[in-house]
Amino acid sequence: MDEWVTLDRFDLGSVTEAAGKLTRTSKRKHEHEEHEEEGELDLATLKEHEEATKVKNVTRIQFGEWQMETWYFSPFPKEYQRVHMLYFCEFDLSFFARKDQLERYLKTKCTRFHPPGDEIYREKDISIFEVDPKVQRIYCENLCLLAKLFLDHKTLYYDVEPFLFYVICKVDATGAHMVGYFSKEKKPCAPAGASEDSSEYNLACILTLPCYQRKGYGKLMIAFSYQLSLREGKLGTPERPISDLGLVSYRSYWVYAMLEILQKHRGAISVQELSDMLNFRTDDIVKTLQAAHAPHARHARAMHAACTRHARGMRSTARAACTACALHSRYM
Repeated sequence: MDEWVTLDRFDLGSVTEAAGKLTRTSKRKHEHEEHEEEGELDLATLKEHEEATKVKNVTRIQFGEWQMETWYFSPFPKEYQRVHMLYFCEFDLSFFARKDQLERYLKTKCTRFHPPGDEIYREKDISIFEVDPKVQRIYCENLCLLAKLFLDHKTLYYDVEPFLFYVICKVDATGAHMVGYFSKEKKPCAPAGASEDSSEYNLACILTLPCYQRKGYGKLMIAFSYQLSLREGKLGTPERPISDLGLVSYRSYWVYAMLEILQKHRGAISVQELSDMLNFRTDDIVKTLQAAHAPHARHARAMHAACTRHARGMRSTARAACTACALHSRYM
């Protein structure tokens, strides 16, 4: 039977203070436990939410000169849902339900021709901007809503402050046009009971817009995330759990980066030496080699053969990653 209890009946000595804000991993675990406790009481609500988000609510978007068909549901405000076309300002990510609204906005209110934030890298026609949601919260929220249209498993849209966003752009005479982005936690820390060190996470979410895919931009962003980790003096790895599509992209990059080393190396080389050279975690290297059918590769010849088999056919799309692998120190 339920009853009111007095404060002296609580064991306050067993309560410990959290060491700060919940990490995203801790928050997911906490929310999962809450849903388990709710049980059947929340089943109807969960089913209603599942039905509402099963079908995409925006059919297409116009983004700069591109029109793209969307892939998934995204929780835009109600007035923008169930529209055939959503129109984005490609510079500040404001969005509109009608084309004439966008055109009027571009003529009268849009004063920016690149993403907000600091430009931290430029090489020829490629720029990367670092955006802090503490300063540009609306931009980052809109970026997450846009990304959800093309990412099935993205769950955070408005809790953006714990992250930094890195927006990659292709620059021409009319401005810096967004190609894609990745995000990383500002100060990731391992939750209690974690099986691995999440402080090494250097990438939380990554997206290349469909119109720019298969051109090497994804590998460029992954390479840049490792350069950020190198600057911080630690190894890097993507946040877990990683999606199947994300794992394919990462293994493709890991193989390419290792192949670059092995082509120039003579003699035996250990997994630890590869880790020191590339700033990769050793378990990422081992699992990549195992996936490339070299589970016992310990020497350069075996590793080279495994990487070569896995890397055939991807050279043309991976060349852009070389730029980030050799970032000029003046940009970092």
